[in-house]
Amino acid sequence: MGWFEALVLGLVQGLTEFLPISSSAHIRLTAAFAGWDDPGAAFTAVTQIGTELAVLLYFSRKIGRILRHWFLSLTKREYRSDPDARMGWLIIVGSLPIGVLGLLFEERIESVFRDLRLTATTLIVFGLLLLVADRVGSKRRELDQLTVPHGLGYGFAQALALIPGVSRSGGTITGGLLLGYKRADAAEYAFLLAVPAVLASGVYKLTDIGEGDAPGVGPTLLATIVSFGVGYAVIAWLMSYIKNNSFLPFVIYRVALGLVVLALVFTGVLDPDAGPATVGETSANP
Repeated sequence: MGWFEALVLGLVQGLTEFLPISSSAHIRLTAAFAGWDDPGAAFTAVTQIGTELAVLLYFSRKIGRILRHWFLSLTKREYRSDPDARMGWLIIVGSLPIGVLGLLFEERIESVFRDLRLTATTLIVFGLLLLVADRVGSKRRELDQLTVPHGLGYGFAQALALIPGVSRSGGTITGGLLLGYKRADAAEYAFLLAVPAVLASGVYKLTDIGEGDAPGVGPTLLATIVSFGVGYAVIAWLMSYIKNNSFLPFVIYRVALGLVVLALVFTGVLDPDAGPATVGETSANP
């Protein structure tokens, strides 16, 4: 991977990680459209460290309170009913599904799940599901009403993002909306819930960078730094936008992109397992 490629993919990661349109799908599709090799699951996981550092900075006060009160609740009884300490436990509970399923399906995440036909299909299906959730969800609950079953529900919704095209934020927000939470509250918990899972995944995949066909350390670091800066700006914009606006524009974009990708794959323009097919050549996997 070259430096320019890393810069572009870092920008894509930062722009799409927090929008409900799937950053892993966009990294995969950007590489395919540009004729670059698939950067792989390890590159995606490591560059997401940058966007999660943006979450830590944006929500630094809240995360600081959660950590402090959670640790205090381990030894001081008066903190065990504290909302921030309780949120710490709920983040742990909500992180369990993606941790377990990520390890169970690790091999498929790095191979079968990266098929462009699957990516396009999940973009469409989960985009429409987001639309339904945004329309039928009561949007009455706030985060202080979060329960353990709801935390697990959010967690399983987040785990669906192991498939490129689902979107970590989109899947988790959809789950929150279906459970009746307000848009901003669903998004906030989605961002907080992603921190331990994404950081753990990124650290776990660090040793794969620079090995075999994986991108080198330098370009991956550049992409991670770029994703941090862009990601912070996107969080600030999205948290303001969703207070008074629906997710419809993102749904339209997801469905349109998914249909375009399916058309390009089935006409042989894109190879579902790699980049663009050779001109005049039919895709190896029609």
